[in-house]
Amino acid sequence: MDNFTFYTPTRYTFGRGAEEKVGEEAQRIGMKRVMVVYGGGSAVRSGLLGRVEKRLEEAGISYVELGGIEPNPTDPKVYEGIDLGRREGIDGLIAVGGGSVIDTAKAIALGIPYDGDFWDFYAGRLVATTALPVGVVLTIPAAGSEGSGNSVITKLDGLHKISLRTESALRPKWALLNPELTFTLPPYQTASGIADMMAHIFERYFSTTPDVEITDRVAEGVLLAIIEEAPKVMAHPDDYQARANIMWSGTLAHNGICGTGRREDWVSHFMEHEISAVYGVTHGAGLAVIIPAWMTFMADHRPEKIAQFGRRVFGVTSHDDRTAAFEGIEALTAFFRSLGLPVSFAELGIKSPDIPLLVKKLHENKGATIGGYYPLTATETMEIYKLAVR
Repeated sequence: MDNFTFYTPTRYTFGRGAEEKVGEEAQRIGMKRVMVVYGGGSAVRSGLLGRVEKRLEEAGISYVELGGIEPNPTDPKVYEGIDLGRREGIDGLIAVGGGSVIDTAKAIALGIPYDGDFWDFYAGRLVATTALPVGVVLTIPAAGSEGSGNSVITKLDGLHKISLRTESALRPKWALLNPELTFTLPPYQTASGIADMMAHIFERYFSTTPDVEITDRVAEGVLLAIIEEAPKVMAHPDDYQARANIMWSGTLAHNGICGTGRREDWVSHFMEHEISAVYGVTHGAGLAVIIPAWMTFMADHRPEKIAQFGRRVFGVTSHDDRTAAFEGIEALTAFFRSLGLPVSFAELGIKSPDIPLLVKKLHENKGATIGGYYPLTATETMEIYKLAVR
């Protein structure tokens, strides 16, 4: 196990009626005038946005709205939010939604106090250390952005989809999680969220760091819980306990606990970011395509941890690592299929993917060699994209 510093300042309120605490939580950290950021209208239609704003008013907190955040969020909305926030003199942001809404709110929070272009941070020209505080009312368990210091934004000029990672600057100050708010999620969105949270665990689990039994077991335990609870959620969308377990799994998958003391990978996310940037697919669905392809490549190049995953999570009994790895991949692929997820480019709706373009953009954004589990050049990432064609 490697040395590490683990810092997670987010205050979580979990359970029925959690969203009713929004005024109290905003007031607790000194918010006085906030921007409420939300997505495409479901928060309005369900009445959630109205309830949130009522609680803010009761707490004496004024607000402005920024709606219309779309999946795979892009920089124009960030610039719009920065301009609005500066004009209105806001001192914090409240994201009402899922990962796209939260990531946009974080980018705005970073951009308002900075004199230059917020993209400087995403492009790696500056290190993010200061931002306005962000609070979250979570409606989609998937991205884990409610508990992470990360934000993913696509710059439309060049279609650069970049993940910014910070230790503390962009971690929400508080997050309100009510599983009941997820009852009406469409099945495909629910399934895609499950794939996303599993991917966050995989990116940490597949590591070359030795002697990390404790975090291996934490990761495997969360994966086993997701695999057990996911079919219940798909069959009975209003099963509160199943929804609660899935919702908390999404947070634990990405708040950093599964990655303590170990080197992480993130290649699957990097590769999928190029797919969703170019083709606009749902991120979790894209991950369901890329992860088995990445594992298939690794089964022939570094099978031992893939084999461990197959044995400990899916009960594979083969003693040969390569065989056990392929059996684990087969079981994972079957699980994704059981949720109604695609596992190939064709099933994702991309009949003839432009693989050279994906590879070119990937390495332009992430460097000539990427990956913590097995270093990959353009030759290897092209092979993995081709394995996803199937």
